Amino acid sequence: MVSVIVTTRNSAQTLGRCLASLRRQSYQNIEVVVVDNASSDQTLTIARNYADLVLQAGPERSAQRNRGAAASQGQYLLFVDADMELSPLVVEECVSLVQARPEVRSVIIPEVSVGEGLWARCKALERSCYLGDNTIEAARFFHRATFQEVGGYDEALTGPEDWDLPQRVRARYPVARIGAHILHHEGRLSLARTMRKKYYYARWMPRYIHKHPQLARQQLNPLRPAFLRHWRRLARTPFLSLTMLFMKSCEFAAGGLGFLKGLVADAR
Repeated sequence: MVSVIVTTRNSAQTLGRCLASLRRQSYQNIEVVVVDNASSDQTLTIARNYADLVLQAGPERSAQRNRGAAASQGQYLLFVDADMELSPLVVEECVSLVQARPEVRSVIIPEVSVGEGLWARCKALERSCYLGDNTIEAARFFHRATFQEVGGYDEALTGPEDWDLPQRVRARYPVARIGAHILHHEGRLSLARTMRKKYYYARWMPRYIHKHPQLARQQLNPLRPAFLRHWRRLARTPFLSLTMLFMKSCEFAAGGLGFLKGLVADAR
């Protein structure tokens, strides 16, 4: 069985689509666990219509994921965000891969961004450059035994935990990837919203850099090699590419402020 853990907080706008995509999976031996963090909208009502188990946990996403994993029953664990939609073969391909290759203990699932407006198009272009890049793409599917072996998600991290756990697994076991993808629904993305998100998550980045200094230097480099590798793709849409690079510059500035706030908080 595969336990799919979905973390939520006021996720009513996207959760129904996410959970419906889980119920449409070609692989049917799935347990859906929703771990909510004090939502005040209709998130819980939607969750109870689809999920096998609905829990409350906090204060942040890492703790929610660990709580969901602890309460679940599956041999494999898949961690999904509420704004994601899985194509029908995702779980089947993950299970087939790890059963065919027992040495593989974590699986990367490609993500494709979709949304409305200019900034969502920029985010989609950015993410398309990361496909196949193991320094940026992070595994979401794990053997339960391996998840427990490495201690699960680090609850002292929020945001960078998506990179931290797969890195700790990769240090011990091979990682692989499937072809089926996840749609990441950005909605009508604004520049202010994406900057706020970078600022928020960057507050935990000093702790992540302390744990993974060499990898962090590659991941946090604003001139990412992925953009150089895909320069032809960027050159085909010069206006969109320049706008995307402007967006990345704004995110980098917002992340720098969040990083400084995290340094000050950790020094206290």
